[in-house]
Amino acid sequence: MKIDVLTLFPEMFSGVFNDSILKRAQERGAVELNTVNFRDFSTNKHKKVDDYPYGGGAGMLLAPQPIFDAVESVCQNTKTKPRIILMCPQGERFTQAKAEELAKEEHLIFICGHYEGFDERIREHLVTDELSLGDYVLTGGELAAMVMTDAVVRLLPDVLGKQESHENDSFSMGLLEFPQYTRPVDFRGMMVPPVLTSGNHKEIEKWRHEQSLYRTYTRRPDLLDSRELTDHEKILIEKFKQQS
Repeated sequence: MKIDVLTLFPEMFSGVFNDSILKRAQERGAVELNTVNFRDFSTNKHKKVDDYPYGGGAGMLLAPQPIFDAVESVCQNTKTKPRIILMCPQGERFTQAKAEELAKEEHLIFICGHYEGFDERIREHLVTDELSLGDYVLTGGELAAMVMTDAVVRLLPDVLGKQESHENDSFSMGLLEFPQYTRPVDFRGMMVPPVLTSGNHKEIEKWRHEQSLYRTYTRRPDLLDSRELTDHEKILIEKFKQQS
């Protein structure tokens, strides 16, 4: 996969892209990460990338020319059509399902905005997706692009040590992740559940599934609305309701 991030502040990405999972993913050849300062593509003699909005109003808008030219530049040697993603508080909320969808692409381009927004022609004629981290406004799109890049790259083959490392993550299966424990079994009188030390893998998987379902029911019941529950899960939820 190739990921290009169009930003006015490429230096913000140096720490994130050069540490931990993202660093190892690049070293393994799973992903190529690039930052592109779209100010470099401005044809304005002062290298301006923003201008006043027609009709008046507060703040400045990012002009279309530098961003269109920057996208065209990074696509010059691209054989497949990229997903061009606008970081925008008006966009679709980013989810694990969207991360899994984007992880199947060969080329992603994230566009990070600043100021009061974008010239509408960028949204209408250039981008393929508009994504948001949530119902709040950030100073710019850089932090959102970092989060989304991390969420996507960790899903690529061979990036994590084991396939199960992300398959059992919260949200990947439509449920929150089950509780986990490590040594010692007895820490200050707080015990690891006996089933986890029993060696009975069938019972362990059963316990983990029930715990995931219970944690989802108590913390994020909205996730269950879109899940097709099995008969056993329905029985368990009725049990949870009685207990509460």
